[in-house]
Amino acid sequence: MPINLPKDLPVIEKLRNENIFVMDLERAHTQDIRPLEVLIVNLMPEKEKTEHQLLRLLGNTPLQTNVTFLRMASYQPKNVSSSHLEQFYVTFDAIKDRRFDGMIITGAPVEQMPFEEVAYWPEIVTLLFWAKTHVTSTLSICWGAQAVLYQEFGVDKEPLPKKCSGVYPHTLLTPHSALVRGFNDTFLAPHSRYTTVSYQEILKQQQLEVVAVSQEAGVFLVQSKDQRHIMATGHLEYDATTLQDEYLRDVAKGIAPEVPANYFPGDDPTKNPSNTWRSHTHLLFSNWLNYYVYQQTPYDWSKS
Repeated sequence: MPINLPKDLPVIEKLRNENIFVMDLERAHTQDIRPLEVLIVNLMPEKEKTEHQLLRLLGNTPLQTNVTFLRMASYQPKNVSSSHLEQFYVTFDAIKDRRFDGMIITGAPVEQMPFEEVAYWPEIVTLLFWAKTHVTSTLSICWGAQAVLYQEFGVDKEPLPKKCSGVYPHTLLTPHSALVRGFNDTFLAPHSRYTTVSYQEILKQQQLEVVAVSQEAGVFLVQSKDQRHIMATGHLEYDATTLQDEYLRDVAKGIAPEVPANYFPGDDPTKNPSNTWRSHTHLLFSNWLNYYVYQQTPYDWSKS
């Protein structure tokens, strides 16, 4: 949250130059406060695990947030009960006349398919078009990030020679971005995907800015310069054991996956992994919710 200071206090400019968020008292007194409305488009197969991961992060800020879960009307997930979906999820028709301060689009296990061949792709296209006038800022993850880059900015995904799975070091390219405020210059984040996006193709898009990259895992954080889209190609929201669960699942299927890189102690999958990215996960979500949603969204949508 910002520091509230008297207007024209000389140190304000110095603090702003250091990228410290300050607000003069005149602005603070005119601010109205209400709960933020966040729409979560949960495309992950194990929906309840993803719910837990995301709600933990949204709940770790001083901002009051109302959450609505959205499911695809054109697709019936196999790993969640229909009663859970009916009770806790809505379809687009139920929310199309509402406005949301923030939206999160998760990953999905469809990344090796062309976008247009995904059963619910028309719904994603409709949702992104609707969001232009109904959502202040969207945070998209893994396949969700690739879908936004493709649909909104014309950057297609590219196949990798082998699955990118593990925990990789990343470097900040724009350390003064509000999105990564408080981040170390280098930090760790998990990835789990078979495709990537081209750094060079993103650079061609004047509306986009690459915030963080990994020498091994490629582009990680991208934001649109109008701050309406934040795209993370990895999974900072993952628990310590999520990559382990995926690895053991693939072993059980007979896929013979490679051991996730830089993950198990000594690369030994019989040992329990540690969460080495937790602090930056909380920073990313709190920065997005504060600077890109709370500070940008209108208090009264009817007047926007």
